[in-house]
Amino acid sequence: MKIVRFVSFLMLIVFAASCGSKKKVVTRKDDVEINNRGEENRETPAEVVDDVKEEMPRNSYHYRVEDYIRDYAPIAQEEMRLYKIPASITLAQGILESGAGNGELTRRANNHFGIKCHDWDGEKVYHDDDRRGECFRKYKHAKYSYRDHSLFLSGRGRYAELFELDVDDYKGWAKGLRKAGYATDRRYPDKLIDLIERYELYKFDSDITKRPSPAFTVKPQESSETHVVKKGDTLYSISKRYNTSVEEIRRMNGLNGNTISIGQILSVK
Repeated sequence: MKIVRFVSFLMLIVFAASCGSKKKVVTRKDDVEINNRGEENRETPAEVVDDVKEEMPRNSYHYRVEDYIRDYAPIAQEEMRLYKIPASITLAQGILESGAGNGELTRRANNHFGIKCHDWDGEKVYHDDDRRGECFRKYKHAKYSYRDHSLFLSGRGRYAELFELDVDDYKGWAKGLRKAGYATDRRYPDKLIDLIERYELYKFDSDITKRPSPAFTVKPQESSETHVVKKGDTLYSISKRYNTSVEEIRRMNGLNGNTISIGQILSVK
């Protein structure tokens, strides 16, 4: 009788151990990957996905600018060869005026420089700018917008002084455009220069002139007057950092809402 009880006790222990091991196997299948060599790999797909999410989104302002430069730098350089306008200035104006190619006017009319109708005989679109429903030029392709930009600057007397500058003097050109009345924004030259130096657009001038840009000097990535949007920034947090208001930042940068993108350059003072 004692022998029977002892055997039953042993069977109970074996059964319990067996159940426990099966439970562990199920857990390991859920939590552990097996690599090609049959070894455990505890880095799950979920962890890899989380790392990807931390990277800058492909539709961020920074990537849009880089894509824009890749697409239009050759056209800007060709215009520089023909019309002696720095490619860096043309690209910076295109980025700024077109929202890196994503502005409404650019998408509707291939107008990369915000040139209004004036004495224009071609196609037109109407777009709200300084006033409601202003007339802007429409182009079949972006390259025609670039060519018209060159003709616009080279064919008007008020820009004549710009063509007396060195062809790679982007700082002189940036300040001269504002002085000649191309833009009313007092920060316009700083915004152009910031784009040129941040994305090294002066290199496209050097490709044509075969010399280093004489105007380039190293400047910090951020100054007291501009802010580069980083992950986690909001207009409210930026306004507090620079002791200004959300409304003022929106006004200075022509923002209609509170949406900003990583890499975007904002005027803050």
